[in-house]
Amino acid sequence: MKSHTLDASQVHYEWNNAIPPRLEIEPGDTVVFDTRDAADGYYTKRSTSADAEAKGPFRGHPLTGPVKVRGARPGDTLAIEIVEVKPREDFGWTHIRPGRGLLPEEDFPKSFLQVWDLSDRTHARMGHGIAVPLDPFPGVMGVALDQPGGHSTMPPRKNGGNMDIKQLTAGTTLWLPVWTEGALFSIGDAHGAQGDGEVCVTAVEMTAQITLRFDVASSRRLHEPQFRTRGPVGARTNVGPHFVTTAHGPELFPAAQQSIRYMIDHLVSERGLSREEAYALCSVAVDLRISEIVDAPNWIVSAFLPESIFV
Repeated sequence: MKSHTLDASQVHYEWNNAIPPRLEIEPGDTVVFDTRDAADGYYTKRSTSADAEAKGPFRGHPLTGPVKVRGARPGDTLAIEIVEVKPREDFGWTHIRPGRGLLPEEDFPKSFLQVWDLSDRTHARMGHGIAVPLDPFPGVMGVALDQPGGHSTMPPRKNGGNMDIKQLTAGTTLWLPVWTEGALFSIGDAHGAQGDGEVCVTAVEMTAQITLRFDVASSRRLHEPQFRTRGPVGARTNVGPHFVTTAHGPELFPAAQQSIRYMIDHLVSERGLSREEAYALCSVAVDLRISEIVDAPNWIVSAFLPESIFV
């Protein structure tokens, strides 16, 4: 078993099984990945909403890899133990992109950038006495697809990809189905903190150093990703009271939208945030949950705000 490093000097921006591997490893090996942020280094700690407005179109997540795992074949399962995730820089950012995310452009017609202070490596701070505990994880982890050609990194897929699952933190083991010879694993889009739902389409986006350990399970066949956490989920924020807004309706998506609108109203009136700051905070710290989906014709979506972030 060996340890390898893979820097972020060379990245790719799509899923494409024709991209040659940058590294080949044995099952049981560990790889330390450096990753770029989702904006490919465009922002600095001094960036403003004007910079966000001027940014060009999204090209794709910059991904470090691919890594070929010897012996991994289609039908196998790649086991990935997340050993460590930590920021490489002392800031992160959240960008509200009009027309993207949970709420429509009519709600937020202008770009907004929130820069977070990560300098103490324990919290993301935005002013207003708000300190969101860092619980970093890679937003994108995936293997190459079995379809030829290039495929966008934006949607999650059967290969993993842009899953944005906040519980994929250190200690979690992720299992991905293998679709091509050697698996061809890539990673990127690290988040310092995120609410379940990532409602404004970005979390605390950051550069990262991520350590993973790989194995191959030839007897375990999956059709989509699965994972096991090491302990309770959301342990860093589930330590005190929560304020919760609810919304009902016959469809989950509009109900989720309305629950977040109610939460934004609460943060503006009770905590003194601007509407843009409130939406960004919802994306970073508020967890959306399906509270009820069995009493037709209406379902309940709840938005949970951990009040421990107000220090």
